Amino acid sequence: MSSYESRARQKADALKMSGHALILAVESSCDETAVAVVADGRRVLSNEIASQIAKHAQFGGVVPEIASRMHVEALDLLADQALQAAHVSPDDIDAVAVTNGPGLVGALLTGLSWAKSYAYARDLPLIAVNHIEGHVSANYVAHPDLEPPFVCLVASGGHSHISLVRDYGQYETLGRTLDDAAGEAFDKVARVLSLPYPGGPLLDRLAETGDDLAYSFPKPKLDNPYDFSFSGVKTAVIQMAHNLRQRGEEIRAADFAASFRRYVVDELTVKAVSAAWQAGVDKIAAAGGVASNMLLRRELTRRGQEAGMSVFLPPPILCTDNGAMIGSAGFYRLMRGEIAPLDVNAQPSRSA
Repeated sequence: MSSYESRARQKADALKMSGHALILAVESSCDETAVAVVADGRRVLSNEIASQIAKHAQFGGVVPEIASRMHVEALDLLADQALQAAHVSPDDIDAVAVTNGPGLVGALLTGLSWAKSYAYARDLPLIAVNHIEGHVSANYVAHPDLEPPFVCLVASGGHSHISLVRDYGQYETLGRTLDDAAGEAFDKVARVLSLPYPGGPLLDRLAETGDDLAYSFPKPKLDNPYDFSFSGVKTAVIQMAHNLRQRGEEIRAADFAASFRRYVVDELTVKAVSAAWQAGVDKIAAAGGVASNMLLRRELTRRGQEAGMSVFLPPPILCTDNGAMIGSAGFYRLMRGEIAPLDVNAQPSRSA
């Protein structure tokens, strides 16, 4: 064990004994650079986010090399802003948490390298955080009274899971997508409707004005009733749009968007509530970018409450990628004594 690792371990043990920690948290898994200061896993002192949407919109989607370079440019300034907004100095920070997967490998490495350097320079414990666990933990920030066990529906551009959160850091996957994630499907159907990047939120707003019974789409047969598959319906939508255009028929964009949104939201919410009921828990939460979808929030609340469950939804700012969720997840890892060595690597395909 190196002298740094020995000192970091001693600090981590002392923090665990105290039950308190002020964490500087870094998130850079895709196209948003985020740095936050989080106290004791629940209280957000600052949550700074630098979005890259305007840059990637020129190309119709995320360009990994550009994302990595923009993270490099943003991290120092964003960290300074986070500390200033939190009214703390670097000397007040107890530990550094950082996403190390899943995500774009180059983007992950930029944040991870920055966090390693900061932790090493200041003799601070380094905490490697799973990005999906971070999304789940956004609910702890939004709802300080929420405690495990509960079921969490994680739906984003790259992930669709139903997880049973048995305790902090203890997860059981009840269902997952077998192919495309929900957010990915939304973005691809948005492109069919000629909506600009990022298409998912624009499709959501367009769907608010449409008839969600205007079009119907096929449902797959799956062995696990809590798994998802959006690849087939995405292909069916693309084929339907192509056939309509070939016949010279109008594609009623708002109705198309509303019908597809209804399909996806029904799949997500019905299965999530059913899984929670089957697991015997009375609390259900949502996380990830798709958790900001307006219909999903309404339907999960309605279905969950009808099943006698308490429903927890983070505000939209905590549904997107952010540092606060990483700080929360990092705190609970620290309280379990889980700190990372300086040779910890990015794990772009790391699962929950």
